[in-house]
Amino acid sequence: MRASASRGILFGVVLAVGGCAATPPDQDPVQIKLNDLDARLQRIERILANQSLLDLANELEVARSDVRSLHNDVDLLSNDLANTRKQERDLYADLDRRLKVLELRGAAAMAAAPSAGLVAGSGAAGATAATGAGGAAGVVTAGTVTGGGGDAPGGAGVASGAAAGSSPGAAAGSGAASAGAPITDGGDRANYQAAFGLLKDSRYDEAIAAFQQFLRAFPDSGLADNAQYWLGEAYYVQHNFTAALAAFQAVLDKYPQSRKVGDAMLKIGYCDYELKQFDLAKQVLSDVVAKYADTPAGNLAKQRLDKLEAEGH
Repeated sequence: MRASASRGILFGVVLAVGGCAATPPDQDPVQIKLNDLDARLQRIERILANQSLLDLANELEVARSDVRSLHNDVDLLSNDLANTRKQERDLYADLDRRLKVLELRGAAAMAAAPSAGLVAGSGAAGATAATGAGGAAGVVTAGTVTGGGGDAPGGAGVASGAAAGSSPGAAAGSGAASAGAPITDGGDRANYQAAFGLLKDSRYDEAIAAFQQFLRAFPDSGLADNAQYWLGEAYYVQHNFTAALAAFQAVLDKYPQSRKVGDAMLKIGYCDYELKQFDLAKQVLSDVVAKYADTPAGNLAKQRLDKLEAEGH
Protein backbone atom coordinates (compact mmCIF):
# COMPACT_ATOMS: atom_id res chain seq x y z
CA MET A 1 0.00 0.00 0.00
CA ARG A 2 2.71 2.38 0.97
CA ALA A 3 4.62 1.76 -2.31
CA SER A 4 1.49 2.34 -4.36
CA ALA A 5 0.86 5.64 -2.58
CA SER A 6 4.44 6.74 -3.27
CA ARG A 7 4.09 5.93 -6.94
CA GLY A 8 0.84 7.91 -7.09
CA ILE A 9 2.42 10.93 -5.48
CA LEU A 10 5.42 10.74 -7.85
CA PHE A 11 3.11 10.48 -10.88
CA GLY A 12 1.22 13.58 -9.73
CA VAL A 13 4.43 15.55 -9.33
CA VAL A 14 5.52 14.55 -12.84
CA LEU A 15 2.18 15.69 -14.30
CA ALA A 16 2.41 19.01 -12.50
CA VAL A 17 5.94 19.65 -13.77
CA GLY A 18 4.93 18.69 -17.34
CA GLY A 19 1.95 21.01 -17.21
CA CYS A 20 4.16 23.90 -16.14
CA ALA A 21 6.60 23.18 -18.97
CA ALA A 22 3.77 23.10 -21.55
CA THR A 23 2.50 26.52 -20.50
CA PRO A 24 4.41 29.22 -22.49
CA PRO A 25 6.07 31.87 -20.35
CA ASP A 26 5.05 35.49 -20.73
CA GLN A 27 7.12 37.33 -23.47
CA ASP A 28 9.75 39.69 -22.17
CA PRO A 29 8.54 43.36 -22.44
CA VAL A 30 12.07 44.47 -23.32
CA GLN A 31 12.13 42.02 -26.22
CA ILE A 32 8.76 43.34 -27.41
CA LYS A 33 10.13 46.89 -27.42
CA LEU A 34 13.25 45.81 -29.28
CA ASN A 35 11.19 44.04 -31.95
CA ASP A 36 8.99 47.12 -32.37
CA LEU A 37 12.03 49.39 -32.73
CA ASP A 38 13.55 47.04 -35.28
CA ALA A 39 10.38 47.08 -37.39
CA ARG A 40 10.22 50.89 -37.26
CA LEU A 41 13.86 51.18 -38.28
CA GLN A 42 13.24 48.92 -41.26
CA ARG A 43 10.34 51.12 -42.40
CA ILE A 44 12.51 54.24 -42.08
CA GLU A 45 15.30 52.60 -44.08
CA ARG A 46 12.88 51.72 -46.88
CA ILE A 47 11.63 55.32 -46.98
CA LEU A 48 15.19 56.66 -47.12
CA ALA A 49 16.05 54.22 -49.89
CA ASN A 50 13.08 55.40 -51.95
CA GLN A 51 14.10 59.03 -51.40
CA SER A 52 17.62 58.23 -52.57
CA LEU A 53 16.23 56.69 -55.75
CA LEU A 54 14.13 59.82 -56.32
CA ASP A 55 17.17 62.07 -55.84
CA LEU A 56 19.16 59.88 -58.22
CA ALA A 57 16.42 60.13 -60.85
CA ASN A 58 16.39 63.93 -60.50
CA GLU A 59 20.16 64.10 -60.87
CA LEU A 60 19.95 61.87 -63.95
CA GLU A 61 17.41 64.19 -65.55
CA VAL A 62 19.64 67.20 -64.85
CA ALA A 63 22.60 65.37 -66.40
CA ARG A 64 20.54 64.55 -69.48
CA SER A 65 19.57 68.20 -69.81
CA ASP A 66 23.21 69.24 -69.55
CA VAL A 67 24.19 66.72 -72.22
CA ARG A 68 21.48 68.05 -74.54
CA SER A 69 22.77 71.56 -73.94
CA LEU A 70 26.35 70.51 -74.75
CA HIS A 71 25.22 68.83 -77.97
CA ASN A 72 23.42 72.03 -78.93
CA ASP A 73 26.53 74.14 -78.25
CA VAL A 74 28.61 71.83 -80.45
CA ASP A 75 26.02 72.11 -83.21
CA LEU A 76 26.10 75.91 -83.06
CA LEU A 77 29.89 76.08 -83.06
CA SER A 78 30.09 73.71 -86.02
CA ASN A 79 27.56 75.79 -87.92
CA ASP A 80 29.43 79.02 -87.15
CA LEU A 81 32.70 77.48 -88.31
CA ALA A 82 31.15 76.28 -91.56
CA ASN A 83 29.63 79.71 -92.23
CA THR A 84 32.92 81.45 -91.48
CA ARG A 85 34.82 79.20 -93.86
CA LYS A 86 32.23 79.75 -96.59
CA GLN A 87 32.41 83.51 -96.10
CA GLU A 88 36.20 83.46 -96.37
CA ARG A 89 36.08 81.39 -99.55
CA ASP A 90 33.54 83.80 -101.06
CA LEU A 91 35.69 86.81 -100.19
CA TYR A 92 38.85 85.28 -101.66
CA ALA A 93 36.99 84.25 -104.80
CA ASP A 94 35.57 87.76 -105.16
CA LEU A 95 38.99 89.33 -104.66
CA ASP A 96 40.56 87.02 -107.26
CA ARG A 97 37.80 87.76 -109.78
CA ARG A 98 38.21 91.51 -109.39
CA LEU A 99 41.98 91.35 -109.75
CA LYS A 100 41.59 89.35 -112.96
CA VAL A 101 39.20 92.00 -114.32
CA LEU A 102 41.75 94.71 -113.58
CA GLU A 103 44.55 92.71 -115.17
CA LEU A 104 42.51 92.21 -118.33
CA ARG A 105 41.73 95.93 -118.49
CA GLY A 106 45.40 96.80 -118.09
CA ALA A 107 46.41 94.33 -120.81
CA ALA A 108 43.76 95.68 -123.17
CA ALA A 109 44.89 99.25 -122.57
CA MET A 110 48.51 98.33 -123.34
CA ALA A 111 47.53 96.50 -126.53
CA ALA A 112 45.46 99.45 -127.76
CA ALA A 113 48.16 102.07 -127.12
CA PRO A 114 50.18 103.22 -130.23
CA SER A 115 53.69 101.88 -130.47
CA ALA A 116 55.12 105.40 -130.25
CA GLY A 117 53.49 105.89 -126.86
CA LEU A 118 54.29 102.45 -125.47
CA VAL A 119 56.24 103.81 -122.53
CA ALA A 120 53.47 106.25 -121.64
CA GLY A 121 50.91 103.52 -122.08
CA SER A 122 52.86 101.31 -119.75
CA GLY A 123 52.86 104.08 -117.22
CA ALA A 124 49.11 104.50 -117.59
CA ALA A 125 48.63 100.77 -117.19
CA GLY A 126 50.79 100.87 -114.07
CA ALA A 127 48.64 103.67 -112.66
CA THR A 128 45.53 101.73 -113.51
CA ALA A 129 46.93 98.62 -111.82
CA ALA A 130 47.86 100.67 -108.76
CA THR A 131 44.39 102.14 -108.60
CA GLY A 132 42.91 98.66 -109.07
CA ALA A 133 45.10 97.22 -106.35
CA GLY A 134 43.90 99.91 -103.99
CA GLY A 135 40.33 99.14 -104.93
CA ALA A 136 40.90 95.41 -104.58
CA ALA A 137 42.34 95.91 -101.13
CA GLY A 138 39.13 97.69 -100.27
CA VAL A 139 36.98 94.69 -101.19
CA VAL A 140 36.58 93.64 -97.60
CA THR A 141 35.75 97.10 -96.31
CA ALA A 142 34.01 99.05 -99.00
CA GLY A 143 33.07 96.22 -101.39
CA THR A 144 33.76 98.32 -104.54
CA VAL A 145 36.59 98.35 -107.05
CA THR A 146 37.50 101.43 -109.04
CA GLY A 147 39.82 100.99 -111.99
CA GLY A 148 40.15 102.74 -115.35
CA GLY A 149 37.52 105.28 -114.35
CA GLY A 150 34.71 102.80 -113.51
CA ASP A 151 33.56 100.07 -111.12
CA ALA A 152 34.31 96.42 -111.83
CA PRO A 153 31.30 94.66 -113.35
CA GLY A 154 29.11 93.08 -110.73
CA GLY A 155 31.35 94.29 -107.88
CA ALA A 156 28.61 95.83 -105.77
CA GLY A 157 26.40 92.76 -106.14
CA VAL A 158 29.15 90.38 -105.04
CA ALA A 159 30.08 92.56 -102.09
CA SER A 160 26.51 92.79 -100.94
CA GLY A 161 26.20 89.02 -101.29
CA ALA A 162 29.31 88.48 -99.15
CA ALA A 163 27.97 90.87 -96.54
CA ALA A 164 24.73 88.98 -96.48
CA GLY A 165 26.65 85.73 -96.07
CA SER A 166 28.09 87.05 -92.78
CA SER A 167 24.68 86.73 -91.18
CA PRO A 168 23.49 83.08 -91.51
CA GLY A 169 19.89 82.74 -92.48
CA ALA A 170 19.35 86.45 -93.27
CA ALA A 171 17.77 85.65 -96.61
CA ALA A 172 15.56 83.03 -95.02
CA GLY A 173 14.61 85.51 -92.31
CA SER A 174 13.44 88.08 -94.87
CA GLY A 175 11.02 85.53 -96.30
CA ALA A 176 9.87 84.19 -92.94
CA ALA A 177 6.63 86.13 -93.04
CA SER A 178 5.47 84.27 -96.11
CA ALA A 179 6.74 80.87 -94.92
CA GLY A 180 5.32 81.19 -91.40
CA ALA A 181 5.84 83.61 -88.53
CA PRO A 182 9.12 82.93 -86.68
CA ILE A 183 9.24 82.48 -82.91
CA THR A 184 11.17 85.69 -82.25
CA ASP A 185 12.01 88.81 -84.23
CA GLY A 186 15.63 87.67 -84.62
CA GLY A 187 17.18 85.53 -87.33
CA ASP A 188 17.43 81.78 -87.63
CA ARG A 189 19.99 81.43 -84.83
CA ALA A 190 17.82 83.30 -82.31
CA ASN A 191 14.77 81.24 -83.24
CA TYR A 192 16.74 78.00 -83.05
CA GLN A 193 18.05 78.89 -79.60
CA ALA A 194 14.53 79.76 -78.44
CA ALA A 195 13.19 76.38 -79.61
CA PHE A 196 16.08 74.49 -78.03
CA GLY A 197 15.58 76.38 -74.77
CA LEU A 198 12.03 75.00 -74.60
CA LEU A 199 13.38 71.47 -75.12
CA LYS A 200 16.01 71.95 -72.44
CA ASP A 201 13.32 73.14 -70.00
CA SER A 202 11.31 69.94 -70.71
CA ARG A 203 8.49 71.94 -72.32
CA TYR A 204 8.25 69.32 -75.02
CA ASP A 205 4.94 70.27 -76.67
CA GLU A 206 6.08 73.87 -77.04
CA ALA A 207 9.50 72.74 -78.27
CA ILE A 208 7.89 70.56 -80.95
CA ALA A 209 5.78 73.47 -82.16
CA ALA A 210 8.79 75.80 -82.09
CA PHE A 211 11.04 73.47 -84.11
CA GLN A 212 8.27 72.89 -86.65
CA GLN A 213 7.80 76.66 -86.98
CA PHE A 214 11.55 77.12 -87.37
CA LEU A 215 11.69 74.59 -90.21
CA ARG A 216 8.82 76.39 -91.97
CA ALA A 217 10.32 79.86 -91.49
CA PHE A 218 13.97 78.99 -92.20
CA PRO A 219 14.05 75.92 -94.47
CA ASP A 220 17.43 76.87 -95.94
CA SER A 221 19.15 77.70 -92.65
CA GLY A 222 22.42 76.04 -91.78
CA LEU A 223 20.72 74.96 -88.54
CA ALA A 224 17.78 73.27 -90.25
CA ASP A 225 19.28 69.77 -89.95
CA ASN A 226 19.89 70.27 -86.23
CA ALA A 227 16.33 71.55 -85.76
CA GLN A 228 14.96 68.49 -87.57
CA TYR A 229 17.01 66.18 -85.33
CA TRP A 230 15.95 67.84 -82.08
CA LEU A 231 12.34 67.74 -83.24
CA GLY A 232 12.72 63.96 -83.34
CA GLU A 233 14.30 63.99 -79.86
CA ALA A 234 11.34 65.94 -78.48
CA TYR A 235 8.94 63.35 -79.87
CA TYR A 236 11.14 60.52 -78.58
CA VAL A 237 11.21 61.87 -75.02
CA GLN A 238 7.39 61.92 -75.10
CA HIS A 239 7.40 58.26 -76.24
CA ASN A 240 5.72 59.27 -79.49
CA PHE A 241 7.96 56.84 -81.34
CA THR A 242 6.05 56.90 -84.63
CA ALA A 243 6.41 60.68 -84.98
CA ALA A 244 10.02 60.51 -83.76
CA LEU A 245 10.83 57.87 -86.38
CA ALA A 246 9.46 60.10 -89.14
CA ALA A 247 11.41 63.12 -87.85
CA PHE A 248 14.71 61.23 -87.66
CA GLN A 249 14.13 59.73 -91.11
CA ALA A 250 13.68 63.27 -92.46
CA VAL A 251 17.24 64.07 -91.33
CA LEU A 252 18.53 61.27 -93.55
CA ASP A 253 16.28 62.21 -96.49
CA LYS A 254 16.69 65.99 -96.46
CA TYR A 255 20.19 66.43 -95.03
CA PRO A 256 22.30 63.43 -96.10
CA GLN A 257 25.54 65.40 -95.52
CA SER A 258 24.60 66.51 -92.01
CA ARG A 259 26.81 65.55 -89.08
CA LYS A 260 23.59 64.44 -87.38
CA VAL A 261 23.04 61.51 -89.76
CA GLY A 262 24.76 58.97 -87.49
CA ASP A 263 22.77 60.04 -84.42
CA ALA A 264 19.55 60.06 -86.44
CA MET A 265 20.21 56.49 -87.66
CA LEU A 266 20.83 55.39 -84.07
CA LYS A 267 17.53 56.88 -82.94
CA ILE A 268 15.71 55.28 -85.88
CA GLY A 269 16.95 51.94 -84.57
CA TYR A 270 15.77 52.88 -81.07
CA CYS A 271 12.31 53.80 -82.41
CA ASP A 272 12.05 50.52 -84.31
CA TYR A 273 12.94 48.70 -81.09
CA GLU A 274 10.28 50.55 -79.09
CA LEU A 275 7.74 49.85 -81.85
CA LYS A 276 8.71 46.14 -81.61
CA GLN A 277 9.99 46.12 -85.19
CA PHE A 278 12.98 44.12 -84.05
CA ASP A 279 14.24 42.99 -87.46
CA LEU A 280 14.31 46.57 -88.74
CA ALA A 281 15.97 47.72 -85.52
CA LYS A 282 18.73 45.12 -85.88
CA GLN A 283 19.32 46.10 -89.51
CA VAL A 284 19.58 49.84 -88.81
CA LEU A 285 21.70 49.42 -85.69
CA SER A 286 24.06 47.08 -87.56
CA ASP A 287 24.49 49.79 -90.22
CA VAL A 288 25.33 52.31 -87.51
CA VAL A 289 27.97 49.99 -86.04
CA ALA A 290 29.47 49.41 -89.50
CA LYS A 291 29.52 53.08 -90.56
CA TYR A 292 30.23 54.80 -87.26
CA ALA A 293 32.51 52.41 -85.38
CA ASP A 294 34.41 53.84 -82.39
CA THR A 295 31.95 56.72 -82.05
CA PRO A 296 29.32 57.31 -79.35
CA ALA A 297 26.58 56.41 -81.85
CA GLY A 298 28.35 53.21 -82.87
CA ASN A 299 28.96 52.16 -79.26
CA LEU A 300 25.34 52.78 -78.28
CA ALA A 301 24.13 50.85 -81.31
CA LYS A 302 26.33 47.91 -80.28
CA GLN A 303 24.86 47.97 -76.77
CA ARG A 304 21.30 47.92 -78.11
CA LEU A 305 22.17 45.02 -80.44
CA ASP A 306 23.53 43.10 -77.44
CA LYS A 307 20.28 43.81 -75.61
CA LEU A 308 18.24 42.52 -78.56
CA GLU A 309 20.29 39.34 -78.61
CA ALA A 310 19.91 38.87 -74.85
CA GLU A 311 16.15 39.26 -75.19
CA GLY A 312 16.07 36.61 -77.92
CA HIS A 313 15.01 38.91 -80.77
